[in-house]
Parts: sequence; C-alpha cells; structure tokens
Amino acid sequence: MNFVSTALLALAMSTDAFAAAVGKGTALQKPRWSEALRTGAIFGVIEALTPLVGWALGLAAASYVKQWDHWIAFSLLGVLGARMVYEGFKAPDEEEAEKPTRHSFWVLAVTGFATSIDAMAVGVGLAFIDVPIVPVAIAIGCATFAMVTLGVMVGRVLGNIAGKRAEIVGGLVLICIGSVILYEHLSAANA
Repeated sequence: MNFVSTALLALAMSTDAFAAAVGKGTALQKPRWSEALRTGAIFGVIEALTPLVGWALGLAAASYVKQWDHWIAFSLLGVLGARMVYEGFKAPDEEEAEKPTRHSFWVLAVTGFATSIDAMAVGVGLAFIDVPIVPVAIAIGCATFAMVTLGVMVGRVLGNIAGKRAEIVGGLVLICIGSVILYEHLSAANA
C-alpha cells in the first residue's frame, strides 16, 4: 500500500468518528480544546488498535467479523443515540440545567469502539493481502485523532445554534451513523 492509499484509507476510517464527535460536542456545555483533544485521543487510540485486532484475528475470524460488525456498530450507536435523545427530552432538574463540560471515559470509549468496528474488518482484509498493518493503524489513529478533535469543536458551534436540545441532535446523529453502517453492509450483502 502506498502513502496515498494509506492516507485515503485513514481518512475514510475516521469519518464515522468525526460525525459521532460532532454529536458529542453538541451535548457538551461549550467544550474546550482540552476536552476535544482528550476525546480525539480516546477515539484515535481505539481506532488505531482495532485494525491491529482485526489483523491478529486474520483468516480465522474473518467471516465472523464481517458477518456481525455492522450489527454490533448499529446496536452500540443506536443505544447510545437513543440514550442521548431520551436525555434531551427529559425535563432538566435544577442541578442538571447545565450540560456537562465533559463526557465520561467509558461513554467515549464505547462510542469510539462502535465507530471503529469497520476498522477491525479492514484489518482482517489487510491480513489477507499481506499489508504491513502498523503504519496503516498509526495513520488511521492519527487521522481519527484529528477528525474527532475537530468534530467536537464543530459540535460546540452546532450546540450553540441548536440550544438546549443539542443532545437530541447528537443522539440522532449517532442513530443515523449506526443505521447507515447497517444499511451499507446489508445492501452490499444483497448485491
């Protein structure tokens, strides 16, 4: 794989994470760069590790990963998105009137994992064609870090525009990402 192919693959793998990060940014009270960088680092590390896991699974698990990756991503993103929509419609308590200033590590890790399932499948595919996985995984992780950091800050702007219902928008974005992943995989399987 040449540099251009690696860069394009890394960019493609980071687009789901970017969209999820925009949703996460809308759900926060004016996220700062430090939170955007933290979110980018969590997503980037997870997105870099999943192709390595996929590579390690290789031929033995290829059919399993390809068979279920879209359902896993759809379920995780759907549940997280539904929770965000529910929280957005819930009447705020006096204590909860303000949006949080940061997400918990586990919420970010689960979202990062859900958006990186496809990178695991890519790792499996790259094992078949004997591509060196480490440079590809590093490129995917770096692209995801940059895109997610930017996405959180874009979400900040959208959060200001959307007002107090920004969490609903973020939840709907996650549900849409999961649905698109499921649709793409199911329509490709039927083609």
